[in-house]
Amino acid sequence: MKMKVLVRVALLLLCCVSYVKAVTVESCPLAAGGLLQTAVEKTVTLTCMTDNTDPSSQQELQWFRNGARVKLPEENMMSRSSLCVQPVTKEDDGAVFTCQLKGDASVNSTVEFDVHYPPDLNDTIEVFVQETNEAVLSCEVRANPPVTVVWKKDGEVLDLTTGSYKSTNNGITAQLSIPKLKRDVHQGLYVCETKSAVYGVTGRTFQVTVEDRVIGFPLGPTIAGIVVVACTIVLALISRRNKIIKCLKRN
Repeated sequence: MKMKVLVRVALLLLCCVSYVKAVTVESCPLAAGGLLQTAVEKTVTLTCMTDNTDPSSQQELQWFRNGARVKLPEENMMSRSSLCVQPVTKEDDGAVFTCQLKGDASVNSTVEFDVHYPPDLNDTIEVFVQETNEAVLSCEVRANPPVTVVWKKDGEVLDLTTGSYKSTNNGITAQLSIPKLKRDVHQGLYVCETKSAVYGVTGRTFQVTVEDRVIGFPLGPTIAGIVVVACTIVLALISRRNKIIKCLKRN
């Protein structure tokens, strides 16, 4: 009796296993452990396939990028579906592409993009700022792998501990702030220099020119003063009018 039960259970398990569904994603270039390494401007092809060997029983597939549906022609969705990413951009870094069965989202396969790209630098910018004003120099240092950033002035590495400069770097933008410019101290050639074992040395150059301070016309206080004077004149005229009317009535 026990033997018969065991045989039935085994047959039931075999039956269930035979109906297990799966999808797989192949990529060009090849992904390693679900992570596909590529670079900007390259082309990536993803091909999703079901384990269904019966051509008469096709299953519909769906593609998603970071959870958002990717629209494809209907003929490219049945049992085998291909997706081409061309060209690869910075925005594709970290993107997760998922292929799944339309009728069963739990049956899926994913590939994550690891896109390599250098910082977009190697240019020169002229900066003109009046003396005692603040100057802010900005560099787009976003890169994969990340780069290190060094600020230089006239070829020398800046000492950022003196309080004369303030620097920030959030991995996307590096900034150097000079709170109060002095011509004899701050005028010169600044470089935002990035270093990477992959991309070498790149940078952005800033030619900072400190101009004479121009005393601006105090527009706000002037307008306020004009309004006060106008109101005073109007009130004076009104007061004078009342006195004139009283005088006429007496006469």
